Amino acid sequence: MHRVYFPNFADIARLPVQVRDAALKIQDNMPKSDVNKEFYTQNMEDKMAQDGLNSSSALGKAMAPSDMLLKLARTTPYYKRNRPHICSFWVKGECKRGEECPYRHDKPTDPDDPLADQNIKDRFYGMNDPVAEKLMRRYSDMPKLTPPDDKTITTLYVGNLGEKIEESELKDQFYQFGEIRSVNIVTKQQCAFVQFTTRAAAETAAEKSFNKLILGGRRLTIKWGKSQAQQGAPVKKDGEEDEAELEPVPGLPGALPLPPEEIVHNNNFFNLNGPPPMMMPPVPPRPPGAPRGPPPNFVPFTFFRGPPPPGMRLPPPPPGMMPMRPPLHHQQQQQQQQQQQQRHQLPVHYPSQDPTRMGAVPVQKN
Repeated sequence: MHRVYFPNFADIARLPVQVRDAALKIQDNMPKSDVNKEFYTQNMEDKMAQDGLNSSSALGKAMAPSDMLLKLARTTPYYKRNRPHICSFWVKGECKRGEECPYRHDKPTDPDDPLADQNIKDRFYGMNDPVAEKLMRRYSDMPKLTPPDDKTITTLYVGNLGEKIEESELKDQFYQFGEIRSVNIVTKQQCAFVQFTTRAAAETAAEKSFNKLILGGRRLTIKWGKSQAQQGAPVKKDGEEDEAELEPVPGLPGALPLPPEEIVHNNNFFNLNGPPPMMMPPVPPRPPGAPRGPPPNFVPFTFFRGPPPPGMRLPPPPPGMMPMRPPLHHQQQQQQQQQQQQRHQLPVHYPSQDPTRMGAVPVQKN
């Protein structure tokens, strides 16, 4: 007769026997042979009939679920155990049924994987179970909730509520840890903030509920709340230091000095404070009865679009008038001639320095 005594929660959590025994600290050395097993079972049944379940074994003394079982509990059904076996003909490439084959057409597990070598007897007695060892390693690597340094924080953040959990359910769950000051539910974000009256009650609730609290079939997320000063501050990552503690980078040039105040005040960048422009003197009024026309000493002034003809000079400007500069295109021609003379004088080291190479400047033939 085979019997494995599961407490109610361990049965619901769908955990291996070895995990259950390690969490509840059960050390029942049940015999393995059939004859000794029947003798052991008969003695246990006699003790249960006389003294009840509490004196039958160590299992009867540890009925309360532990933190390990609460954290490793599976809240969703495990449907993989109901899958059909792998088709051996498909693995060899000889299955001719195709989609009508009732077996799975999947790649088998790696033979080197420890989970592939499972003994039903070891799973039954909770000894050398690779699945249980994997779950216990996962439990040891689980993160832990560290209380904040600010002792005034007594608020816990509860996430992943869903749409069905109400305020009364949260109060009934957290009131066992201490007096509750307020419970605020944010329906849009599906979270809530539970504030306790004392810091000790908040720490107890965080320790007993972190990765363990399950309401309405949902595992709730438990975190510590933040103070108002920390909400606006940037989040500091691990290994990141403050900006004030960083040393300046060596070798960088210093900041440029500001110009002297004398240059700033005395320099007129846009000629806003300069002298007024020179105005031409007003033309004297014509005497009455004088004939219309140019005055007797008037010299006609001719505008040239280019340089004046050889042997001719421009007449002097009228009194009070600035001398006229030559046209702009004439200045450009003079600049180009000067540049060509300089280029011909300087030696050309690279072909790209020759302006006549690509036809930009015409070659003057002598």
